[in-house]
Amino acid sequence: MSDEILHECGIAYLRLRKPLEYYHKQYGTAFWGLNKLYLMMEKQHNRGQDGAGIATVKLNMPEGHPFMKRIRSNVTQSIADIFKIVQQEIEDVEKLRPDIRNYPNLLKGYLSYMGEVMMGHLRYGTQGKNNIENCHPFVKGDVSPLKSIALAGNFNLVNTQELFAFVNQQEDTSIDNCESDLSAMLEVIHFFLKEAVEADAANLNWVDILSKATNKFDGGFVVEGLCGNGDSFVLRDKHGIRPAFYYIDEETIAVASERPVLMTAFKTTIENIKELPAGHALIVKADGSYTLERIMEETEKKACSFERIYFSRGSDAEIYNERKQLGRLLSEKVLKSINHDLRNTIFSFIPNTAEVAFYGLIKGAEAYLNEIKIQRIQSWDKDFDEEKLREMIERRVRIEKIAIKDVKMRTFITEESARNEMVQHVYDITYGTVRAEIDSLVIIDDSIVRGTTLRESIIRMLDRLGPKKITVVSSAPQIRYPDCYGIDMSKMGDFIAFQATVELLKENNKAHLLDDVYAECLQAQKSNTLTSENFVKKIYKQFSVDAISLKIGQMLRPEDVHAEIDLIYQSIEDLHSACPHNKGDWYFTGDYPTPGGNAVVNKAFMNYMEGKDGRGY
Repeated sequence: MSDEILHECGIAYLRLRKPLEYYHKQYGTAFWGLNKLYLMMEKQHNRGQDGAGIATVKLNMPEGHPFMKRIRSNVTQSIADIFKIVQQEIEDVEKLRPDIRNYPNLLKGYLSYMGEVMMGHLRYGTQGKNNIENCHPFVKGDVSPLKSIALAGNFNLVNTQELFAFVNQQEDTSIDNCESDLSAMLEVIHFFLKEAVEADAANLNWVDILSKATNKFDGGFVVEGLCGNGDSFVLRDKHGIRPAFYYIDEETIAVASERPVLMTAFKTTIENIKELPAGHALIVKADGSYTLERIMEETEKKACSFERIYFSRGSDAEIYNERKQLGRLLSEKVLKSINHDLRNTIFSFIPNTAEVAFYGLIKGAEAYLNEIKIQRIQSWDKDFDEEKLREMIERRVRIEKIAIKDVKMRTFITEESARNEMVQHVYDITYGTVRAEIDSLVIIDDSIVRGTTLRESIIRMLDRLGPKKITVVSSAPQIRYPDCYGIDMSKMGDFIAFQATVELLKENNKAHLLDDVYAECLQAQKSNTLTSENFVKKIYKQFSVDAISLKIGQMLRPEDVHAEIDLIYQSIEDLHSACPHNKGDWYFTGDYPTPGGNAVVNKAFMNYMEGKDGRGY
């Protein structure tokens, strides 16, 4: 992706279903569980670079002994930092008892982070500063294991203040860290947990606890929780916005944000990995038994399409094929852009996440070329020789690696002009690949958000090769609206599609519409109905997708660039065709799955009109 979008968080949950002695005997190490947790986290390191954390619950601990432990890190290479601390504790214990590895239960007593129920988390911060206090898991402790809970997740909530207000009203107290959505979620779940403990401590009804809590949440979430008594759960929002997959066998229960992680960690096949259904919770009791329970009412699934376009690792078989299809579905538009002149066109991609969509685009271009070959050969009848036939058969779509992602450029120069000059060199090019003034370039990106890197770096860089035309292709549709369910993409003024639409409004003497929509937002805010409608849609409805794309292309073309610039976006229809199970498309359509989404987009627009730089949530 040329424009950086901060990533989704990642979760790793692990429940050992056998005694620790079993793993020592079966696999030669009592640390089998910790090793698997580490592997699951490392295989998802792309999902969190702002910090990491783990929490462990020890089963059947004597009264007064520690039963829950947490560690977090926000340093560079935070996963390695956490497990280095774990390893150091092991080495310190071994100095006292060199043979202690042979006694798993003794190890459990000595080692803080060795237990049967574990969670891991990888954080990409979308709220709060990147300090250690904002790293998951959060813990609500109590002397009673039944009332102690650790929580971590991949989510954003848009009604955080309402949740804090609910808890404050119920408990007549004040809570610290009232900006954190995880803190709000923890307080609400803990409130209903305490209520359940007081009602029937011997038989905690987790379906009731989680149903009461989650039906107050507005957002997209996958949350893992550990209770001090050994019960645990992983739950998913009713629209299935954020991803979660699970694996269960006789030895373990495991959950992760991505399916290939579980396939790799447990050396199993895709058939054995299940998707956690939307609105459900996987509830695991202290005795190792489990149930899959619906905790929220059934509704339309709106799983995030950006997971398929960009976020999730392409090693997932379904995602790999979907990304190829995203590229293939763009081939007809691309061929039209280059006047079907494959002989004088070079295809390439923006490294590294657009590579799979690039393969699909090439497949589409090759299919067209093969049809042309057949038609030409048939038109010859018998008027050809071996050389002529060979030349036709050996024609190929021209592919080159044009753009090369270079090291991250840094500069001590503060002047904007000098800084822009340095930004141009984030990417480098492969010289000698383009015939100047003859060849056209087609280059695919997985999405275009702000367009800053395209304008300041990539297009200028490609123009130095001397192509007569540069066609920039986005495997995603135009990004028009902010996200509020996990992606750090929340400011209207950042989107090049919105900027282009504003320019079109001005050019067509319709700029007053911005004030009209702003007035509607203010009125809705006054009447407490900001959640009722996405008013910003009215701005985009003034112009066609093609008209906005044309204006974006004009805005992304620097004045000193000589090549013609064409810009092609994926259509919403083809996005749904390529990714049929992930139809959460609010970034592109403005159709938010929860009422809070409408409030966020309207507030983001109000911030734009008022010149404020804050989030819409």
